Amino acid sequence: MPQEISSERSGSRRLAEQVNGDSDPGEDGFLRARRRVPVRRGLIPTSRTGRILAATAGVGALAVLVVLAIGIRNFFRDDPRFRIVSSSSIQIMGNTQVTRPELLSVFGSDLGRNIFFIPLAERRAALERLPWVEHATVMRLLPDQLRVAIVERTPIAFVRHGSTIGLVDAHGVLLHLPPAAMAAKHYSFPVVTGISPNDPLPVRAARMHLYQQFISDLDSGGARVSTQLSEVDLADPEDVWALLPAEGSDIQVHFGDSDFLARYRSYQQHLPEWRQQYPHLASVDMRYENQVVLDMTQQASAADAAAAGQQHPQAAASKHAPHVPPKPAAKSSKAGRTKGR
Repeated sequence: MPQEISSERSGSRRLAEQVNGDSDPGEDGFLRARRRVPVRRGLIPTSRTGRILAATAGVGALAVLVVLAIGIRNFFRDDPRFRIVSSSSIQIMGNTQVTRPELLSVFGSDLGRNIFFIPLAERRAALERLPWVEHATVMRLLPDQLRVAIVERTPIAFVRHGSTIGLVDAHGVLLHLPPAAMAAKHYSFPVVTGISPNDPLPVRAARMHLYQQFISDLDSGGARVSTQLSEVDLADPEDVWALLPAEGSDIQVHFGDSDFLARYRSYQQHLPEWRQQYPHLASVDMRYENQVVLDMTQQASAADAAAAGQQHPQAAASKHAPHVPPKPAAKSSKAGRTKGR
């Protein structure tokens, strides 16, 4: 009985395995086909003949590309449609002061040249070396045109060196303009002195920067004081002085290098008193903290000097606060300074 029971159990187990698809691993390995692993092949053939054919095809393709590039280059280089025939092929925009012939002189060697062989960067640099040109742009317009766009410099003051009057921009670049053209422009600037063509450009630029600070500070009060200035001297960066009109004459006012508006207001406040006391007043030095230095003209009479209580035609008067009478004028060891006159 136990043997019959165990044989029945083993028979039922085999039947269940067959139904569930389970089988012996050895039998599965014998009956199941093995899976093939795909192998990738490279672009270069493995055979000698294939490699030779691939190399020949690559060299041929490269030769075709080179020949094509040379043909295109020769076409653009030799075709007459890409040549600058005359100066009429050069368009110029933005010029009002510098003339067209002056600008075309930069492109004199380019007439008849292929448009693709014109060095645009060199031409732009040559244009910007012209005094009136601040910035230039040069571009090609196919098939045979050049376009030149320039931005001209803007003068901000007259400049006098010797007996010559010219113009100067904010960067210290000296600009020349014929007198007739200058009169036609109706410029209204102060005359700046103390700037020489022999000065390096950085020096002139620094002085014009100081000039702009001076003008901006004076006009910051809203009174447009700069329109009253006839001359501004920048020779000494620590002493900016200007000529201001006063009852038919000009008075030289020294402003130093800072506090321009405050010193101008103090000058305007005390000017009537100084003019009454010193009728031949020629110069006022406002640089000092607690006093001003007043200079007389050399034509001041001895009677005026005696009335001023001085032995010399120069007086030093202390600045006085409100409700405080002015101190007596102090004597000075120098006589009759007429600096810049």
